[in-house]
Amino acid sequence: MAYTTIDDPSAYFQTKLYTGNDSSRAITFDGNTNMQPDWSWFKARSEAYNHAAFDSVRGVQKLIRPNQATAQETHSTTLTAFSSNGFSLGGGDAFTNANNVTYASWHWKKVAGVFDIQTYSGASNTRTISHNLGSVPKAMIFKRLDDGAWIVYHADAGGANKYLVLNTTAAVDTATTLFNNTVPTSSVFSVGNTNSTNGSGIDYVVYLFGNKQGVSKMGSYTGNGSDTPNGVFTWLGFTPAFILIKATDSNSWVIVDNKRPADSNPVDSSLAADSTATETTGDSNTTFDFLSNGFRTNGNSGNNNSSGQKYIYMAFAEQPFVSSSGVPATAR
Repeated sequence: MAYTTIDDPSAYFQTKLYTGNDSSRAITFDGNTNMQPDWSWFKARSEAYNHAAFDSVRGVQKLIRPNQATAQETHSTTLTAFSSNGFSLGGGDAFTNANNVTYASWHWKKVAGVFDIQTYSGASNTRTISHNLGSVPKAMIFKRLDDGAWIVYHADAGGANKYLVLNTTAAVDTATTLFNNTVPTSSVFSVGNTNSTNGSGIDYVVYLFGNKQGVSKMGSYTGNGSDTPNGVFTWLGFTPAFILIKATDSNSWVIVDNKRPADSNPVDSSLAADSTATETTGDSNTTFDFLSNGFRTNGNSGNNNSSGQKYIYMAFAEQPFVSSSGVPATAR
């Protein structure tokens, strides 16, 4: 077995839970390594508020809503800073810091092979655009900043003419123009002549994700409709910290992480990327086991384990299955 060269994935991704207090504040991450995030995604757990996402490329006050096809907004008191090991919030904003509201937040750092952010202006002609991922992107999430849906490319969705929409439950669909029917390379991705990814004079942001041993994996599995211990096991090569899962038919995008609940299975607290809905807890039909080397589905929900249904996922690590020195991970 080839060991990972990265022993602490918390240097590149972290989940942070907190309770809002309606006051300006700094929040520190809990990981083993300090991490200054480049992309931060927030969702209220206890209230049906919109999601909110920010990144270091567009600027800390520029908010976009992953669950809606709305334009970029400027908010001066929502996220106020990316810090050397966390982030700062303003007071009184329901997106991130309403009093006594519980929140989940997920944070990524740009690093070669794992995650990159690019912005560009559309040109209404087929073209390639350079990126700095340093490997072939296995997933890309595009957002038109004046308005428009969140367009998702995933290598396991069925080809370079297939796409999903992050802000809806829609099934995988076909469009040759979105990515110019061209698989991305380690240096460029392609866009066609369409307003969704390349309209003239329209500004876009795209988040690019790669497969990195012990850190991140984009893949797919087929549900079997069975409960533990007979649910579907998916090998990742690491203990997951975060998984985003979507059926290729019309079901929700499911978000689960290693903090909800912490240190125990089953993982039965989920949020929907396409919805304002509050956190779902204790649903025996939409649960997972987080394991030392991957995850296992439980139940028979269409959101994660319907028999014969294909699911695509994006997963990020808490710890590698085997460290660079050969030390194995332990299960939850």
